[in-house]
Amino acid sequence: MSSSDNLAASGAAPPGKRARIIALTSGKGGVGKTFMSANLAAALARRNLRVLVLDADLGLANLDVVLNLHPKITLHDVFTGKNHLEDAILPAPGGFSVLLAGSGLVEYSRLTPQVREQLLGIINTVAPRFDIILLDTGAGISDVVLYSVSLADEVLIVATPEPTSMTDAYATIKVLATHQRRREIGIVVNQVSRVGEGRAIRGQLQLVVDRFVAPMLPTGETVPKLDLIGEVPLDGAVREAVQKRQLLLEALPGAPAARAIEIVATRLAP
Repeated sequence: MSSSDNLAASGAAPPGKRARIIALTSGKGGVGKTFMSANLAAALARRNLRVLVLDADLGLANLDVVLNLHPKITLHDVFTGKNHLEDAILPAPGGFSVLLAGSGLVEYSRLTPQVREQLLGIINTVAPRFDIILLDTGAGISDVVLYSVSLADEVLIVATPEPTSMTDAYATIKVLATHQRRREIGIVVNQVSRVGEGRAIRGQLQLVVDRFVAPMLPTGETVPKLDLIGEVPLDGAVREAVQKRQLLLEALPGAPAARAIEIVATRLAP
């Protein structure tokens, strides 16, 4: 265990330090958001950062499947008072930590005052112990997803070149711009078929935002800026790693998709 691991495990942190909280979200499922969260966490951990991935998809969690973990204690156990938060923070392959949610829990499909208070309390408790917290949110614009995103300092929307993904990404951007007043939103385009496709998609989305979101904003407010943080190529190595329930960065670190995720981490790292 490295000194940074010991620091995270002990709960110690430099005075006044607090994690940057980055939410990874998407307009629709199936775009590789959880895969991106896990591998991005591993890439950031390689840069001597203390990283925690919090599975904020409270009702349909699958981070444990991606990481091939079999947790005995989840966020559900912390929420219900069955276990302490400390016991739910687990080491993950790749050198980062995880807080896993239970899967198929209907009570977390809507945002109740209790869920709101508990999630906020957990993030406030763990934030001083890490450098970066990645919130792996659910897909779409449900109350639970939007509240999870509202707790983040920064937002990354994961999309693919598919028209449905782009349409749903725009819908998410519109809500974040009008309801949360986000003025900078990061974009990661997954499964691109050629270099530069991510830049083109970011440009298309920005044009739509400029045309349709800008008129919805109060007079004088800045139009949201979409920043392309990275594009990840369509890569057979991804499917291979997912099927084996391994991190791509550990199983096939030289794969094109793995190198692309390393570039995203470099752009995000302080």
